[in-house]
Amino acid sequence: MFWIVCAVLTLAIVAMVLAPMLRPTETVVADDPQVAIYKAQLEEVERDVARDVLSVEDAERAKAEIARRLIAASETKSRTSQSPIARSSSVLLALGLIVGTGMTYYLLGAPGYPDLPMQTRIALGDEARANRPSQAAFEEAAPTLTPPDVPSDYLASVEQLRTLVPLRGDDLQGWELLAYHEAQLRNYAAAAAAQSKVVEIKAAEATTDDLIRHADLLVTAANGFVSPEAEEVVREILAINPDSIAARYYLGTLFYQTDRPDRAFQLWRSILESGASESFHVTMARRQIGDAAFRTGIDYTPPPPNGPSLEDIQAAEDLDPEARTAMIEGMVASLSDRLATQGGSVTEWARLITAYGVLGQTDDAKEILAEARDVFGASEEAMGILDDAEARAGLTE
Repeated sequence: MFWIVCAVLTLAIVAMVLAPMLRPTETVVADDPQVAIYKAQLEEVERDVARDVLSVEDAERAKAEIARRLIAASETKSRTSQSPIARSSSVLLALGLIVGTGMTYYLLGAPGYPDLPMQTRIALGDEARANRPSQAAFEEAAPTLTPPDVPSDYLASVEQLRTLVPLRGDDLQGWELLAYHEAQLRNYAAAAAAQSKVVEIKAAEATTDDLIRHADLLVTAANGFVSPEAEEVVREILAINPDSIAARYYLGTLFYQTDRPDRAFQLWRSILESGASESFHVTMARRQIGDAAFRTGIDYTPPPPNGPSLEDIQAAEDLDPEARTAMIEGMVASLSDRLATQGGSVTEWARLITAYGVLGQTDDAKEILAEARDVFGASEEAMGILDDAEARAGLTE
């Protein structure tokens, strides 16, 4: 029935568009040459009446007959025609409309997709969440990441940690070091396992930051997917702090990945409109909320992020030295204070690193870079942003 309705509507629209083009056109034909003769006869009758050669009654009858013939000969005749070019254009237009309609539906629609009432779609989303792969399955399917270029002695030290830490059982510091360095080497699955041990050892003393780092590592190791194990950690964070930005972001990601963009939009919107400082999770929510809103059928523009943009910092390079220094120092002081007290997104850390580089304060830039890599080491995307900032700040050799 769906395809029948689509076909009928398409053909009806094509017919409405093409009808005027296919209608035959009229071409005017020149007057009949006998018209001049009949006009001359009428003038001759008038002259005969004037010379009394023809009576008035006979003249009227003669003029009536001549007039009848004149009218018949004077009538504009027409013929209809349509050029082969017009017919070909009409056919091409019809084919273009049909093919264009089909391609549009193929690209934007869902050919062969069954009707999905909202209740059915919600049920399918619930089923997708209940039956999604485990953390181990996600990790196995994740692409192999290229390890960073690090010194051989660093690799040897990490290998020693891998050997010694499991032998020491509850060595909290050892597991924390192992989780950190595994993340630095982009071995996120191993880092997540080590962080899980950290949380286990701390038990009731584990902080939400410990749990958030565990969630970060689990999701990163799963190539961005929120597994049942990661969801369990997220739920644990929400039980402690229902307003946790990170936990609400990951919960929204879970709904987004299981065909519930409406729930994802609600959670991400609450994050962006809460007035929270820009952080990695806020930034990620900002990047994805547009698509979630589109899929939900909502026109939404998120509030702008806080703090000076990278473009503002780069624009300062065009000012005179004194004005540039004053401008950047003011931004750096404000941004540095906020990051130190409230935290922020990886993009804000990158701005601060770049600003220090513009000021020539390379030692401060290196210190902030090291601290940022410690904070965002679980995210490969964040590490890429920091690498770019390192290059812009002139810290690379």
